[in-house]
Amino acid sequence: MIHQLQESKEVAISEQLNLTVSLRGTREVRKNCQIFHLLGQLDAFSEPTFQKVVLNYVKESANQVILDLSQIDFIDSSGLGALVRIAKHVDTIKGNFRIVSNARVTQTVKMVRLEKFLKLKNSLDEALEDMQ
Repeated sequence: MIHQLQESKEVAISEQLNLTVSLRGTREVRKNCQIFHLLGQLDAFSEPTFQKVVLNYVKESANQVILDLSQIDFIDSSGLGALVRIAKHVDTIKGNFRIVSNARVTQTVKMVRLEKFLKLKNSLDEALEDMQ
C-alpha cells in the first residue's frame, strides 16, 4: 500500500515493506532520499530478508539512504553485519548512508566500535540535514 504525505510543499511517498514477523517497516522517499522506518528485531532471523529488501531498493532507486532504527527493540551481530554490508554497498555507488539510532542500537554499535563508520544520528531531522 502506498501513501502520499504532504509536508511543506513536498510530497513524500510511503509504502509498507514485506519483511518478517519480528521486523516490520515502511519505506519513504523524501528529498531524493530513501528512508526506511523499521521496528522490531534486527537479528539472525530477520537479517537476510532485511538486507535483500533494502539493497534491492538501493539498486533500483536513490542512493541516498537513511535507516531509521529508532524503534528497533533488539539488534544482534547478524543485524550489525547487514548494516555494514549495506553501508559498504552505498559507499561503492557513491551514495550517502545514515542511521537514526536509539540507546539500545547505539550501545550495540559502540561495543564493536562502528559508530563513526555507520554514521549514527539522534533524529531523522539530523540525518536528513547531514545528507545535504
